[in-house]
Amino acid sequence: MDLCVTIKGVSFLLQTGMGIFGNSVVLLAYANIICTEPKVLPVDLILCHLAFANLMLLLTRCIPQTMTVFGLKDLLNDPGCKVVIYAYRIGRALSVCITCMLSVFQAVTIAPAGPRLSRLKPALPSLVLPTFAVLWFLNMAICIAAPFFSMAPRNGTVPAFTLNLGFCHVDFRDNLSYVINGVAVSVRDFAFVALMLGSSGYILLLLHRHSRKVRGMRRSHGGGAETRAAKTVVTLVVLYVFFFGIDNVIWIYMLTVAKVSPVVADMRVFFSSCYASLSPYFIISSNKKVKAKIVCAAEQDQPSAETQESSDK
Repeated sequence: MDLCVTIKGVSFLLQTGMGIFGNSVVLLAYANIICTEPKVLPVDLILCHLAFANLMLLLTRCIPQTMTVFGLKDLLNDPGCKVVIYAYRIGRALSVCITCMLSVFQAVTIAPAGPRLSRLKPALPSLVLPTFAVLWFLNMAICIAAPFFSMAPRNGTVPAFTLNLGFCHVDFRDNLSYVINGVAVSVRDFAFVALMLGSSGYILLLLHRHSRKVRGMRRSHGGGAETRAAKTVVTLVVLYVFFFGIDNVIWIYMLTVAKVSPVVADMRVFFSSCYASLSPYFIISSNKKVKAKIVCAAEQDQPSAETQESSDK
Protein backbone atom coordinates (compact mmCIF):
# COMPACT_ATOMS: atom_id res chain seq x y z
CA MET A 1 0.00 0.00 0.00
CA ASP A 2 1.25 3.47 -0.89
CA LEU A 3 2.61 5.51 2.04
CA CYS A 4 0.32 8.46 1.23
CA VAL A 5 -2.73 6.18 1.19
CA THR A 6 -1.65 4.59 4.49
CA ILE A 7 -1.25 7.99 6.20
CA LYS A 8 -4.62 9.13 4.84
CA GLY A 9 -6.33 5.92 5.92
CA VAL A 10 -4.87 5.97 9.43
CA SER A 11 -5.82 9.66 9.80
CA PHE A 12 -9.43 8.99 8.86
CA LEU A 13 -9.52 5.88 11.06
CA LEU A 14 -8.25 7.77 14.13
CA GLN A 15 -10.56 10.70 13.48
CA THR A 16 -13.57 8.44 13.04
CA GLY A 17 -12.79 6.25 16.07
CA MET A 18 -12.13 9.20 18.37
CA GLY A 19 -15.20 11.06 17.16
CA ILE A 20 -17.64 8.16 17.48
CA PHE A 21 -16.33 7.23 20.93
CA GLY A 22 -16.36 10.82 22.26
CA ASN A 23 -19.81 11.71 20.93
CA SER A 24 -21.26 8.40 22.14
CA VAL A 25 -19.95 9.07 25.66
CA VAL A 26 -21.38 12.61 25.66
CA LEU A 27 -24.70 11.42 24.24
CA LEU A 28 -25.05 8.65 26.85
CA ALA A 29 -24.04 10.99 29.69
CA TYR A 30 -26.60 13.60 28.69
CA ALA A 31 -29.27 10.95 28.11
CA ASN A 32 -28.69 9.82 31.70
CA ILE A 33 -28.84 13.44 32.94
CA ILE A 34 -32.10 14.09 31.07
CA CYS A 35 -33.70 10.89 32.40
CA THR A 36 -32.57 11.16 36.05
CA GLU A 37 -32.45 14.86 36.94
CA PRO A 38 -35.68 16.72 37.75
CA LYS A 39 -34.57 19.97 36.08
CA VAL A 40 -32.77 19.91 32.74
CA LEU A 41 -31.15 23.11 31.49
CA PRO A 42 -31.54 24.20 27.85
CA VAL A 43 -27.76 23.94 27.38
CA ASP A 44 -27.90 20.24 28.38
CA LEU A 45 -30.52 19.47 25.72
CA ILE A 46 -28.60 21.45 23.10
CA LEU A 47 -25.25 19.77 23.81
CA CYS A 48 -26.96 16.35 23.75
CA HIS A 49 -28.44 17.16 20.33
CA LEU A 50 -25.09 18.49 19.11
CA ALA A 51 -23.44 15.17 20.04
CA PHE A 52 -26.20 13.34 18.13
CA ALA A 53 -25.70 15.52 15.02
CA ASN A 54 -21.93 15.03 15.15
CA LEU A 55 -22.35 11.28 15.55
CA MET A 56 -24.71 11.25 12.58
CA LEU A 57 -22.12 13.13 10.50
CA LEU A 58 -19.30 10.75 11.42
CA LEU A 59 -21.32 7.58 10.80
CA THR A 60 -22.56 8.66 7.38
CA ARG A 61 -19.40 10.31 6.06
CA CYS A 62 -16.24 9.26 7.83
CA ILE A 63 -16.90 5.52 8.06
CA PRO A 64 -17.57 5.10 4.29
CA GLN A 65 -14.66 7.44 3.55
CA THR A 66 -12.28 5.38 5.71
CA MET A 67 -13.39 2.13 4.09
CA THR A 68 -12.91 3.65 0.63
CA VAL A 69 -9.41 4.91 1.46
CA PHE A 70 -8.41 1.36 2.46
CA GLY A 71 -9.51 0.08 -0.95
CA LEU A 72 -13.01 -1.26 -0.33
CA LYS A 73 -15.20 -0.72 -3.39
CA ASP A 74 -18.89 -0.95 -4.28
CA LEU A 75 -19.96 -0.12 -0.74
CA LEU A 76 -23.32 1.37 -1.72
CA ASN A 77 -25.76 1.18 -4.58
CA ASP A 78 -27.74 4.17 -5.90
CA PRO A 79 -30.47 4.14 -3.19
CA GLY A 80 -27.83 3.65 -0.49
CA CYS A 81 -25.85 6.63 -1.77
CA LYS A 82 -28.96 8.80 -1.78
CA VAL A 83 -29.79 7.93 1.83
CA VAL A 84 -26.23 8.28 3.13
CA ILE A 85 -25.49 11.58 1.36
CA TYR A 86 -28.83 13.06 2.46
CA ALA A 87 -28.24 12.00 6.08
CA TYR A 88 -24.69 13.37 5.96
CA ARG A 89 -25.83 16.73 4.58
CA ILE A 90 -28.46 17.03 7.31
CA GLY A 91 -25.97 16.02 10.03
CA ARG A 92 -23.40 18.54 8.82
CA ALA A 93 -26.03 21.28 8.63
CA LEU A 94 -27.38 20.50 12.10
CA SER A 95 -23.85 20.67 13.52
CA VAL A 96 -23.44 24.32 12.50
CA CYS A 97 -27.05 25.25 13.32
CA ILE A 98 -27.03 23.70 16.80
CA THR A 99 -23.65 25.26 17.63
CA CYS A 100 -25.19 28.60 16.63
CA MET A 101 -28.28 27.84 18.71
CA LEU A 102 -26.07 27.00 21.70
CA SER A 103 -24.26 30.32 21.37
CA VAL A 104 -27.47 32.36 21.05
CA PHE A 105 -29.20 30.63 23.98
CA GLN A 106 -26.14 31.10 26.20
CA ALA A 107 -25.90 34.79 25.23
CA VAL A 108 -29.55 35.30 26.22
CA THR A 109 -29.03 33.35 29.46
CA ILE A 110 -26.16 35.50 30.76
CA ALA A 111 -27.40 38.82 29.32
CA PRO A 112 -28.59 41.46 31.81
CA ALA A 113 -32.34 41.31 32.30
CA GLY A 114 -34.14 44.02 30.34
CA PRO A 115 -37.78 44.68 29.41
CA ARG A 116 -37.70 42.16 26.54
CA LEU A 117 -35.24 39.62 27.97
CA SER A 118 -37.16 39.42 31.24
CA ARG A 119 -39.97 37.76 29.25
CA LEU A 120 -37.70 35.73 27.00
CA LYS A 121 -35.44 34.17 29.63
CA PRO A 122 -38.15 32.18 31.48
CA ALA A 123 -39.42 30.93 28.10
CA LEU A 124 -36.04 29.55 26.93
CA PRO A 125 -36.59 25.95 28.15
CA SER A 126 -39.89 25.75 26.28
CA LEU A 127 -38.30 27.06 23.07
CA VAL A 128 -35.62 24.36 22.81
CA LEU A 129 -37.70 21.56 21.25
CA PRO A 130 -39.57 23.85 18.78
CA THR A 131 -36.21 25.28 17.68
CA PHE A 132 -34.89 21.75 17.09
CA ALA A 133 -37.97 21.01 14.95
CA VAL A 134 -37.51 24.19 12.89
CA LEU A 135 -33.82 23.44 12.29
CA TRP A 136 -34.58 19.87 11.22
CA PHE A 137 -37.30 20.94 8.75
CA LEU A 138 -35.19 23.84 7.43
CA ASN A 139 -32.16 21.67 6.71
CA MET A 140 -34.20 18.77 5.35
CA ALA A 141 -35.67 21.25 2.85
CA ILE A 142 -32.32 22.84 1.93
CA CYS A 143 -30.64 19.44 1.49
CA ILE A 144 -33.50 17.88 -0.47
CA ALA A 145 -31.59 18.17 -3.76
CA ALA A 146 -28.78 15.89 -2.51
CA PRO A 147 -30.59 12.56 -3.15
CA PHE A 148 -31.44 13.56 -6.72
CA PHE A 149 -27.78 14.12 -7.63
CA SER A 150 -26.28 11.20 -5.65
CA MET A 151 -25.40 7.85 -7.23
CA ALA A 152 -23.05 4.91 -6.88
CA PRO A 153 -19.69 5.31 -8.67
CA ARG A 154 -19.68 4.34 -12.34
CA ASN A 155 -16.83 2.68 -14.17
CA GLY A 156 -14.74 5.07 -16.24
CA THR A 157 -13.92 8.74 -15.85
CA VAL A 158 -15.70 11.08 -13.45
CA PRO A 159 -17.96 13.50 -15.36
CA ALA A 160 -17.54 17.27 -15.07
CA PHE A 161 -19.32 19.04 -12.20
CA THR A 162 -19.28 15.84 -10.15
CA LEU A 163 -18.08 15.52 -6.56
CA ASN A 164 -16.17 12.25 -6.34
CA LEU A 165 -16.60 11.09 -2.75
CA GLY A 166 -15.00 7.71 -3.45
CA PHE A 167 -17.94 5.62 -2.21
CA CYS A 168 -20.50 7.80 -4.03
CA HIS A 169 -20.69 10.41 -6.78
CA VAL A 170 -22.69 13.63 -6.56
CA ASP A 171 -23.34 14.53 -10.21
CA PHE A 172 -24.75 18.05 -10.69
CA ARG A 173 -24.86 17.55 -14.48
CA ASP A 174 -24.24 21.22 -15.34
CA ASN A 175 -22.42 24.26 -14.02
CA LEU A 176 -25.62 26.09 -13.01
CA SER A 177 -26.82 23.29 -10.68
CA TYR A 178 -23.30 22.93 -9.30
CA VAL A 179 -22.99 26.63 -8.43
CA ILE A 180 -26.58 27.04 -7.13
CA ASN A 181 -26.13 24.11 -4.74
CA GLY A 182 -22.78 25.45 -3.55
CA VAL A 183 -24.11 28.98 -3.05
CA ALA A 184 -27.24 27.78 -1.17
CA VAL A 185 -25.17 25.70 1.25
CA SER A 186 -22.57 28.44 1.70
CA VAL A 187 -25.18 31.17 2.36
CA ARG A 188 -26.86 29.02 5.02
CA ASP A 189 -23.53 28.19 6.68
CA PHE A 190 -22.22 31.77 6.61
CA ALA A 191 -25.52 33.11 8.01
CA PHE A 192 -25.41 30.77 11.01
CA VAL A 193 -21.67 31.32 11.52
CA ALA A 194 -22.18 35.10 11.48
CA LEU A 195 -24.94 34.74 14.07
CA MET A 196 -22.83 32.51 16.31
CA LEU A 197 -19.87 34.90 16.01
CA GLY A 198 -22.08 37.84 16.96
CA SER A 199 -23.57 36.07 19.98
CA SER A 200 -20.15 34.76 21.07
CA GLY A 201 -18.68 38.25 20.77
CA TYR A 202 -21.51 39.49 22.95
CA ILE A 203 -20.78 36.77 25.52
CA LEU A 204 -17.10 37.77 25.61
CA LEU A 205 -18.06 41.42 25.98
CA LEU A 206 -20.34 40.64 28.93
CA LEU A 207 -17.70 38.48 30.61
CA HIS A 208 -15.10 41.22 30.14
CA ARG A 209 -17.34 44.07 31.34
CA HIS A 210 -18.73 42.33 34.38
CA SER A 211 -15.82 40.10 35.40
CA ARG A 212 -15.54 41.58 38.90
CA LYS A 213 -19.29 41.72 39.34
CA VAL A 214 -19.67 38.13 38.19
CA ARG A 215 -16.99 36.96 40.64
CA GLY A 216 -19.02 38.48 43.46
CA MET A 217 -22.24 36.92 42.21
CA ARG A 218 -20.70 33.42 42.01
CA ARG A 219 -20.60 33.08 45.76
CA SER A 220 -24.17 34.20 46.37
CA HIS A 221 -26.06 33.33 43.20
CA GLY A 222 -24.09 30.46 41.64
CA GLY A 223 -22.95 32.51 38.65
CA GLY A 224 -19.84 30.37 38.26
CA ALA A 225 -21.77 27.62 36.45
CA GLU A 226 -23.11 30.09 33.89
CA THR A 227 -19.63 31.56 33.37
CA ARG A 228 -18.11 28.11 32.81
CA ALA A 229 -20.89 27.27 30.38
CA ALA A 230 -20.34 30.54 28.53
CA LYS A 231 -16.60 29.85 28.19
CA THR A 232 -17.34 26.34 26.90
CA VAL A 233 -19.71 27.77 24.29
CA VAL A 234 -17.15 30.34 23.12
CA THR A 235 -14.48 27.61 22.88
CA LEU A 236 -16.79 25.44 20.77
CA VAL A 237 -17.60 28.39 18.50
CA VAL A 238 -13.91 29.24 18.00
CA LEU A 239 -13.18 25.58 17.24
CA TYR A 240 -16.02 25.41 14.74
CA VAL A 241 -15.12 28.68 13.00
CA PHE A 242 -11.48 27.60 12.63
CA PHE A 243 -12.34 24.37 10.83
CA PHE A 244 -15.25 26.04 9.01
CA GLY A 245 -12.78 28.53 7.54
CA ILE A 246 -10.49 25.78 6.23
CA ASP A 247 -13.49 23.80 4.94
CA ASN A 248 -14.92 26.75 3.02
CA VAL A 249 -11.61 27.83 1.50
CA ILE A 250 -11.40 24.35 -0.03
CA TRP A 251 -15.11 24.43 -0.95
CA ILE A 252 -14.79 27.76 -2.78
CA TYR A 253 -11.84 26.36 -4.70
CA MET A 254 -13.91 23.29 -5.61
CA LEU A 255 -16.66 25.54 -7.02
CA THR A 256 -14.17 27.14 -9.41
CA VAL A 257 -13.05 23.91 -11.11
CA ALA A 258 -15.01 21.48 -13.26
CA LYS A 259 -13.17 18.37 -12.01
CA VAL A 260 -12.16 18.10 -8.35
CA SER A 261 -9.10 16.05 -7.40
CA PRO A 262 -9.84 13.19 -4.95
CA VAL A 263 -7.01 14.49 -2.73
CA VAL A 264 -8.73 17.90 -2.44
CA ALA A 265 -12.08 16.23 -1.71
CA ASP A 266 -10.45 14.07 1.00
CA MET A 267 -8.84 17.13 2.59
CA ARG A 268 -12.20 18.86 2.77
CA VAL A 269 -13.84 15.80 4.34
CA PHE A 270 -11.08 15.53 6.95
CA PHE A 271 -11.15 19.19 8.01
CA SER A 272 -14.96 19.44 7.92
CA SER A 273 -15.14 16.43 10.25
CA CYS A 274 -12.52 17.65 12.76
CA TYR A 275 -15.08 19.67 14.73
CA ALA A 276 -17.36 16.64 15.09
CA SER A 277 -14.41 14.56 16.35
CA LEU A 278 -12.85 17.07 18.75
CA SER A 279 -15.85 18.93 20.21
CA PRO A 280 -17.01 16.10 22.54
CA TYR A 281 -13.66 16.15 24.33
CA PHE A 282 -14.00 19.89 24.99
CA ILE A 283 -17.48 19.23 26.37
CA ILE A 284 -16.24 16.39 28.60
CA SER A 285 -13.28 18.42 29.92
CA SER A 286 -15.34 21.52 30.73
CA ASN A 287 -18.72 20.15 31.85
CA LYS A 288 -18.93 18.97 35.47
CA LYS A 289 -22.18 17.07 34.93
CA VAL A 290 -20.75 14.97 32.11
CA LYS A 291 -17.52 14.37 34.05
CA ALA A 292 -19.51 13.24 37.09
CA LYS A 293 -21.56 10.77 35.04
CA ILE A 294 -18.42 9.30 33.45
CA VAL A 295 -16.66 8.97 36.82
CA CYS A 296 -19.78 7.40 38.34
CA ALA A 297 -20.01 4.86 35.51
CA ALA A 298 -16.31 4.02 35.85
CA GLU A 299 -16.63 3.53 39.62
CA GLN A 300 -19.62 1.24 39.15
CA ASP A 301 -17.68 -0.92 36.70
CA GLN A 302 -14.62 -1.16 38.95
CA PRO A 303 -16.24 -3.03 41.89
CA SER A 304 -17.90 -5.50 39.51
CA ALA A 305 -14.52 -6.22 37.91
CA GLU A 306 -12.93 -6.71 41.34
CA THR A 307 -15.76 -9.02 42.37
CA GLN A 308 -15.27 -11.08 39.22
CA GLU A 309 -11.52 -11.38 39.91
CA SER A 310 -12.09 -12.49 43.52
CA SER A 311 -14.66 -15.10 42.44
CA ASP A 312 -12.21 -16.45 39.84
CA LYS A 313 -9.61 -16.92 42.57
